[in-house]
Amino acid sequence: MNQASSLRLRPWAALLLFASAYAPLMIILIVKDYDPIRLEFRHPILCLGLLVIAVGSCLGVLQAIRNIRSGLVVEVTKASNKSGEMFGYTIPYMLSFLRIDLGDWQTLISLFIFMAMIFAVAYRTQTVFVNPILALAGYMLIDCTFKRDSTETQAMVITRVPIKIGQTYEFERLSHYLYAVANNETQHRETA
Repeated sequence: MNQASSLRLRPWAALLLFASAYAPLMIILIVKDYDPIRLEFRHPILCLGLLVIAVGSCLGVLQAIRNIRSGLVVEVTKASNKSGEMFGYTIPYMLSFLRIDLGDWQTLISLFIFMAMIFAVAYRTQTVFVNPILALAGYMLIDCTFKRDSTETQAMVITRVPIKIGQTYEFERLSHYLYAVANNETQHRETA
């Protein structure tokens, strides 16, 4: 990935990440659309669309993060777990406690505008990676300071392995201040 393109996550990739973060909300909306008396969904086409988006975005994100195989070799100098910040994504889940009729076009447009605004803020602030689906899959979000050659950088790092100070890792740059630990056989090496 060249440096210019890595300064901001591509919009389609950010949208995929955003959709996966709200996949459980889509499932909740599908469940709420089910009519237990008639034993059917009130809006089956919309529910099927939400299901495809929810499952597809989760599978796509998990596959993409697992496929990161190499990156910059860096030495970690500081690290602190920021995975608790993933709970910030829970605010829109409050929508599930409201009565949302998937057949009411005004409700759907209002919901679309609300989610579009949240996406725009997440994309502009590069917090789209604060994703509960990644947390459920065992990924942590680490605020990390690391050195490459003589340059020290502070950024957020997505990883499944605990990051230890003084060890080296391969970090792939995803956006300006966001990296992922490469998923290779030797996650870290002791430094001499």
